[in-house]
Parts: sequence; C-alpha cells; structure tokens
Amino acid sequence: MSWLHTVFVLAIAFLAVFWESAFSGLRHLIGAQVDVLPSLMVYAALCTNLTTVTLLAVLGGLWFDSLSANPLGVSMLPLFIVGLAIHVKRDLMVRNQTFAQATLGSAASLAVPLLTLLVLLTQRHTPLFGWGTLWQLIVMILGGAIATPICFEVFGWLDRALVHPRADQSSFRAD
Repeated sequence: MSWLHTVFVLAIAFLAVFWESAFSGLRHLIGAQVDVLPSLMVYAALCTNLTTVTLLAVLGGLWFDSLSANPLGVSMLPLFIVGLAIHVKRDLMVRNQTFAQATLGSAASLAVPLLTLLVLLTQRHTPLFGWGTLWQLIVMILGGAIATPICFEVFGWLDRALVHPRADQSSFRAD
C-alpha cells in the first residue's frame, strides 16, 4: 500500500464534499442529498490501512460538517466507527464483487446518518424529524449502494493508471 492511495482517497473525499455542497441540482430534483463519504469509507476500510481510515474520518467529517448545518466534528465519530468495523472484519469480506460492495455501501450509508443522529441527540441538539427523514434515508441507502461500486472502479482505474506495479519476479537469473 503506497501513500498515493491515501492522497487519492482524501482528494476525492474533498472533491465529493465540495461537489455535494456546491451543486445542488440532484438534491432539489429528488428532495434529498446523496452522501459519498460512507462509500469512500467502505473503500478505505477494505483496501487501505487504518491510518487512511482515520484520516478520512477526521478530515472528511470536518469538511462535511464545515459545509453543512451539522455542528463541527459530529460526523467524525460515525464515519470512524463504520470504517473501523469494516476494517477489522475485512479479511472475512468479499471486496471484489459488485453485490458485496453495494451491500456494504448501503449498510454504511444507513449507519453513518443514524449514528450521526444518535450523536446529535446525546449532545442535546434538536434535529428535524418527520416522514421526510425516512425519504432521505432511503435515498442515501440507494445512493450508497450505487456509489460504492463506482468508487471501487474509480480507484482501480487510478491505481492502474498512476501507480507503478511491483515486479513479481527477481532480476536474478539462475543460469
């Protein structure tokens, strides 16, 4: 694992958070915002090290909170809990199949907002609840299920295009 993976993950997280806040056409069309950070966390937890997972949780959470109505820092802990849970059990998970990626992405896209809501409630904030909350959760789950395999494809393409592969054989000849 190279440091370039960490740079890719953090750069795409920054661009995704900026894109979500700057361009709100999809949000106005469907009535909810699709969050890409849980999908990126699934990729980071399955394919990178714990340092990248922690950096993504801290920096991605701070970037997301600074551009949203959330109190600063409230998204860091839910992102880290989801990333750590996946990272610890990543040897038992199938990471190369699209269905598994979509399932993990939808589960992470459900867990992060629910954990964020739990953190807000324990800090005595009063978030808005209603039937719209259910619609937003459904949109986030479907968006996470679609975005996670796309993240794996994008990072796979970046890896093939920009990272030099390791040599599998030695240059030493036995004869």
